[in-house]
Amino acid sequence: MSTLLSEVPNDLSEIVSEYDRVALVFQGGGALGAYQAGVYEALSKAGAEPNWISGVSIGAINSALIAGNTPENRVPRLREFWETVSGRKVWNFTPEGDAFRTMRNQMSAMATINLGQPGFFKPRVPNPWLLPTGASNATSLYDTAPLRETLLKLVDFDLINNGSKRFSVGATNVRTGNFVYFDNTTHRIGPEHVMASGALPPAFPAIRIDGEYYWDGGVVSNTPLQWLLDQPDHPSALVFQVDLFSSRGELPRDMSGVIERQKDIGYSSRTRYTTDLFRRVQLLRTMHAEAVLRIPEQLRTEEDLQTLQDYEKSGPVNICHLIYQEKSYERDFKDFEFSGTSMRDHWQSGIEDTLKTLRHRKWLTKPDKSEGVVVHDVHRLAD
Repeated sequence: MSTLLSEVPNDLSEIVSEYDRVALVFQGGGALGAYQAGVYEALSKAGAEPNWISGVSIGAINSALIAGNTPENRVPRLREFWETVSGRKVWNFTPEGDAFRTMRNQMSAMATINLGQPGFFKPRVPNPWLLPTGASNATSLYDTAPLRETLLKLVDFDLINNGSKRFSVGATNVRTGNFVYFDNTTHRIGPEHVMASGALPPAFPAIRIDGEYYWDGGVVSNTPLQWLLDQPDHPSALVFQVDLFSSRGELPRDMSGVIERQKDIGYSSRTRYTTDLFRRVQLLRTMHAEAVLRIPEQLRTEEDLQTLQDYEKSGPVNICHLIYQEKSYERDFKDFEFSGTSMRDHWQSGIEDTLKTLRHRKWLTKPDKSEGVVVHDVHRLAD
């Protein structure tokens, strides 16, 4: 256990209970996903337990490990998963210095490309480029059967489907190109739904569900925040959005930097756009309700009354945005570099950033309804 966990406040349950909804939103990002596990461990210790958990890609896997286990087993199962997929040794030790760490991480990433990752995926033999069009294994570089076995071992899908926590994961319909959510309020969730959310092409195969095929949700949108905000009900909500790619960064100075920056921008969440849009929608809803109130009661229609009732039930949305900040020695291969050393670093960073966020206790306080949506980000505060 991280020594930092002893500094995490453990009395936040009363503040959190002020909200109708407490949501944990996980972005995709491969090997960087251990950061999300650290965030959850710190939030859990603080008493900020979510009642809705949603994810895309590796975020969907972390979501399943949390929602599919009892409270006392959630962190141990997260740790078991990450120790399994990051169990390969690259070097017996890592010499000090960024240059050595970059070299070591690059070797780890090359091992992932050539060997896959234990409990996660393995290379296809023969290579799909050598197979004829239409062959069963001709559309992906790796076989994700090991991930299915890992999920069945570590996740209780009956627990996900009993509705104690709302659970949703995003995927892309290969045929239509549409973004789809598998939600335990509308679907009976199984390992295939989680695997579909993380089926990033051309590495992983599309997953067949009810006659349709699905790829990674990140092909369309790498964060499920909009799904949460687009729900027909608008209760008060405290949202912890945990992203693995930052939209902000330095101007690249070489080709590796260009590839990394393009990946960061492409996979970073559109949080500002989504929250600005939601804020405008909330303002219009407020103006609509105020307009209805100006109508004499005897002239109000059933639709007018429904508008007022819906507005009365609605509440503000408070978003605490946590974004992984890459280390100086990490490069464009950071999302498929699964070494145990990097995994532990990412996990620790998640704990550290959550602790920094929770120290701003006023950020967690329920905002006034008139504010609509409020976003807090400890890294932007530091800038």
